[in-house]
This record gives sequence, C-alpha cells and structure tokens, in this order.
Amino acid sequence: MPNEVITTPTAPEVEVATHLRRVLGRWDLVLLFVVAVFNLNVVPSIAANGGVTVWLWIISLLLFFWPQGIAVIELAHRFPGEGGVYLWAKEVFGDFHGFLSGWCYWTNNMMYVPTVMLYFVGVSVFVLGPGHEKLADNKSFALAASLILLLLLVVLNVVGLGVGKWLNNLGAIGTGVAAAVLIGLGITVWLRFGTTVTAADFQIPANPRFVLNSFGVICFGLVGLELASIMGDEIENPQKTLPGAVAWGGVLSGLLYIGATLTLLIAVSKNDISVLQGIVQAVGHMASRVGANWIVAPFAFLLSVSIAGIGSAWLGGSARIPFVAGLDSYMPSWLGKVHPKYATPYAALIVHAAVSLILVVINFSFTGAGVQETFQKLLSLAVVLQLIPFLYMFGALLKIAFSESFARGRYGKTTLLAAGFSGFTTTLLGITLVFFPAQQIKSILSYEIWMFGGTLFFIGLAAFFFFVYGRRKAARKLAAASAL
Repeated sequence: MPNEVITTPTAPEVEVATHLRRVLGRWDLVLLFVVAVFNLNVVPSIAANGGVTVWLWIISLLLFFWPQGIAVIELAHRFPGEGGVYLWAKEVFGDFHGFLSGWCYWTNNMMYVPTVMLYFVGVSVFVLGPGHEKLADNKSFALAASLILLLLLVVLNVVGLGVGKWLNNLGAIGTGVAAAVLIGLGITVWLRFGTTVTAADFQIPANPRFVLNSFGVICFGLVGLELASIMGDEIENPQKTLPGAVAWGGVLSGLLYIGATLTLLIAVSKNDISVLQGIVQAVGHMASRVGANWIVAPFAFLLSVSIAGIGSAWLGGSARIPFVAGLDSYMPSWLGKVHPKYATPYAALIVHAAVSLILVVINFSFTGAGVQETFQKLLSLAVVLQLIPFLYMFGALLKIAFSESFARGRYGKTTLLAAGFSGFTTTLLGITLVFFPAQQIKSILSYEIWMFGGTLFFIGLAAFFFFVYGRRKAARKLAAASAL
C-alpha cells in the first residue's frame, strides 16, 4: 500500500528523542520480561476451562512464543531504536501500517491496564483478612481502588524508568515468589493427598466453545518480549543485551505459566475458579489442607505488588507509542513532549491513564456488567487489538525472508520463514477464536457488539488520525515552512 503521508521528525524533535536515558541493563530486562509476560491474572480465566488448556499452553509456546522471540531479536537488530512494533511495521510496510500497528498496541493497553487494576482489587482485599473478599465485587470500591493505583503508577513512570523500573523489578520478584508459593503448595498437597485430576480432564470437552476463547487469551498472555524494544533508546547496549534477556525471560515465563495452570487445576475445581481471585482461592484452599492458613494474607500482599508491577510495565512501555507518534506528526505533537526534569513522555502517560479509567467507568455505568464480566470483556477486546501488531511483526519476517535482496541478520532465511509462518498463522487463529465468548459472559449479543464494534471503532480512529489529522498537520507544517 503506498504511503499516504510521509513525515520526518524535525531537528528539535529528534533532539528530544535522543535525551531519553539508557537505564535498563540485562537483568532489568529479564525481570521486565517476566513481569510483563508472566501475568498470573490471565491464568484463572484460562484454567477455568479445564486441563485441556495445558495442551493449548504447549502449542502456543511452540507456535507463537518461540517465533515471537525470533521476531523480536531479528527486528530489533535490523531496526534499532524507540518504537518497537510501531517502528518495525513502518520500516517494512510503510507509514500507515506502522501507525496502525503502534495504535493497536497502545489502545489494547487502554483495555488491558484496567483489567490489571480490577485484578489488583480482587486480590488486595485478601490482605485485609477474612470476610473482605466480597469487596472486590463492589463497583464503587473497585473504581476507587483502581484510581488510586493508576495515579501511583503514573507518578512513578513520570518520575522516570530509573525509579519506575524498581516497581517493575519488585513486580517480577513478587510474581516469581508468588508462583513459587503456589506451585510449592500444589506439590505438597499432591504428595500428601493425591489429586482428583484425571486423564479425562485433559481431553477436549464435548462443547469446546469456551475453550476456543481461551486460546486467544493464552496467546495474549504470552506477549511481552517485544516490550523492551519499544524502549529501545533506553536500553544499555541493546544489541548485546537484548538476545540473552529475551531467552531467559521467555524460558522462565513459559515454565511459570504451565506450572501455575496445573497447580490451579489440582487445587480448585474448574467450576469454582474466579477469574479475579482464582489464584488466592487456590492458595487458601491448599493452605487450609496443610494447616498454613496464615500464608494467605502475605501471599495476597505479594501478589498485589506483582500486579502493580505488571500495570507499571505495560503503562510505561505502551505509552512510548503515542510519544513516538506525536513526534511523527500523526497525533498531536504535545504527546511527544518530554518532561523537562525527568526526561519521560509524561503527556502520553497521563492520556493513557485517563482513557483507561474512562473505559472502566463506561463498562460499569452503561452496560450494567459485574466486575468479573467487565474484566472478561475488556480482556477479550484487548486480546484482539494486542495481536494485530503481531500479524505485522510476523509478516515482516516473511517479507524480509522473501526479499530478493535478503541479507542475513541475526538469523538465516529458513529460520525467519519458519518463525514468520508459524507465528502469523497462530496469531490469526488466536484473534478469530477470542470472538467466541468466555464462560463469564451473560449476553452473547452484547459481547459480540462490544467485540466487533470496539475493534472497528479503534481501527477507524487510527485511520482518522493518520489520513485526516496527519494530512492536515503535514499541510500546516508545509505552509509554515513556506512562509519562512
């Protein structure tokens, strides 16, 4: 498709971009990958579909996650710099496709960050002690707690990655310890009492409708390796640091996902798993069986820190997309502003947080959905928007590999073809299947309207900003330059 608008950042704007500080080392990246990729909040909604999801995890790790690692390393090597999925699609397919890829990546996080907030609410109430669990279903409480956490994350990320990264790192450590406690309790219960899980639980159910939705959510749960490349200008020696960090982060995240899903299935009946509180439910159930009820509150606190780290990682990372788009003239230029003291894209961070909060309020106020149904609807639309940039990412591998002027980067042509085909096919399948409603959805019609309407709305809005706003802004710049 021909480029409709071709713009280049002006000299002052390029100078602003280069003022970003390189503060992320290798282990900062490994921990960032763990906290961004391994999200315990998606495990309960997946495990609720039974043991068959373990096979889906393995399939997704082989056909989606491995190609994702190949794509991130290869594309970051060929096209280094700030922007990640935005930059890669732009370089390979042109300006509009780059903008659409970055736009979907950003807007998906407008949906995903609120799900992290709601998950935080569902878990943190256990810190208050027994009897407070039902607070998570109170809309007023959920909104207030989400707002407080969102404000905290914005402040920390505005102050800078040099500070905000410590919440990311604490979140990664909290995630690892929480997963270790969960899996350790599961092994203890299994050794002492055995398990009621049988081989039949791992078979495809007679009605696989709900399982189909979980495949898209699993692919969504495995994204995150590309996150650091969006902050490419803030990584210390990225060409050397990134490949090893991707490998370590990927292996750790994959093992944690499978272990957590199996443990949840052993501890709690799939019919009793709550999509918001399933992890703490499992720990509470197993702790009571081994006489360690005291562990529930500390575990909930640790998991709450982990969730806050997840929210910080995705809020801070995805806000770099409108920041770069602001520099590239497709969105208001003030989105490309850098804080004069902290050298962070503060305007983009604030806009992202504001829109996320508005979406939560809309779902609670106008759809009448409960907290868990709102969580699932936001999550499903986030899956669609999140995976669209991955179509571009894997498509870029295929285009590079088929190019007549192909030159080897990090990997050879055969590896790029295998990773590109596998990743593209799996991503397209994941997008399609998530349109099947999950178990928590009460009205299929309203769900499909939300999914199709939301997808078309955000893609249409991207076209408006690029073709209408971007063209007008370019014309104003040209007129201003001619007047000089």
